[in-house]
This record gives sequence, C-alpha cells and structure tokens, in this order.
Amino acid sequence: MVDTEFVEALASKAPTPGGGGASAYAGALASALASMVGNLTVGKKKYADVEERMRAELVELDDTRAHLLSLIDEDARAFEPLAAAYGMPKDTDAERAAQSAALQQALVGACEVPLEIMACCLQVIESCVFVARHGSVLALSDAGAAAVLAKAALMAASLNVVINIGSMDDVERADGYRNQMEDLLAAGGAMADEVYADVVKRLS
Repeated sequence: MVDTEFVEALASKAPTPGGGGASAYAGALASALASMVGNLTVGKKKYADVEERMRAELVELDDTRAHLLSLIDEDARAFEPLAAAYGMPKDTDAERAAQSAALQQALVGACEVPLEIMACCLQVIESCVFVARHGSVLALSDAGAAAVLAKAALMAASLNVVINIGSMDDVERADGYRNQMEDLLAAGGAMADEVYADVVKRLS
C-alpha cells in the first residue's frame, strides 16, 4: 500500500526532489489526513448541521492536495535553471555578466514556487481549523496531526525562500518575497498552534 518511489528519490543524491518537493508532499499528506476526518464526519446524523460546510471543505482539500502534488514537479522544474545558472562559466567579464543575469532570472521561480507551496499549506491549515472543531471526535487527534504536518510543511517551504532571496540583487523584489513568506508563516503558524492546543486540551 505504501508507495516509496518519492521517498527513495528524495533519499538519493539526485538534486531533486529536495526540500521544496518534500514540503509540498508533506502538505499533501496533511491535506489527506484532514480529508479523512471530514470523510468520517459526513453522512453521520450527529454532524448533520455541518454536513454542507464539511463537504465544501472536502472539495477544497482535494483541490489543494492535487495542487500540492503538482508543485512537487514544479519545484523540480524551477530548480533546473537555477542549477544551470550556477554551473555557467565565469572566467570572463562577459561570462560573469551572463551567469549573473541567468541566476537572477532563475531565482524568481525558485522563490515563487515555495511561496505557492506555503499558500497551499495555509489553506490546509484553515481547513484543519474547521475539521478539528466540527469533525468527528473519533478522529480529533488526526485533525490535530494534520495541522501540525501542515505547519511543518509551511515552515520547511519557507527555507527555500530564505536561501534564494539571499542571492537576489533586486532588493525590492527580495523584500516583497520576504514579506509574503513572513505573513504566511505568521498566519499559518498561529492557526496551527491553536488547533494543536485545542486538540490536546480536548483529548486530555
């Protein structure tokens, strides 16, 4: 039942998948776990009053999970021009200028993909808030685990942003990416922490 292909590729010396792909995969796992809670809730008379909203959350979680899985390959594609730029010759002024231009262009995609992963993880955390509060109590611990996983994915993806903005010459663009990253971290981290604390309290 366990598909180890991605994990084995991640463990290899190949440059991709790497941290970005792993972040997207972890976010997808968090989404799947939150969906499990929702699927255990719908159709139960006890939760009839949240049935419609829970089904809506399940649709959103499915869409977000699919997007996160697609971002695994997107992250790998974004790394290719970055790796190529770092490998360009730098022996002459012209070569150094060409290498720098290629690098600066590649850094844009290398920042925007992990930011998209972070945005998706925030969406997962937002769904976790609802499923933890209104989902089946039999799966309460799973709702909390989903929030924790999504927060970890959010934080992991942010590291790809940090490392890439550090090489950007365009300070204004770098600051914009940094602000987006920090806003996503702050919003998602706070919500995930609240879900975890609430779940622990209710389980104790």
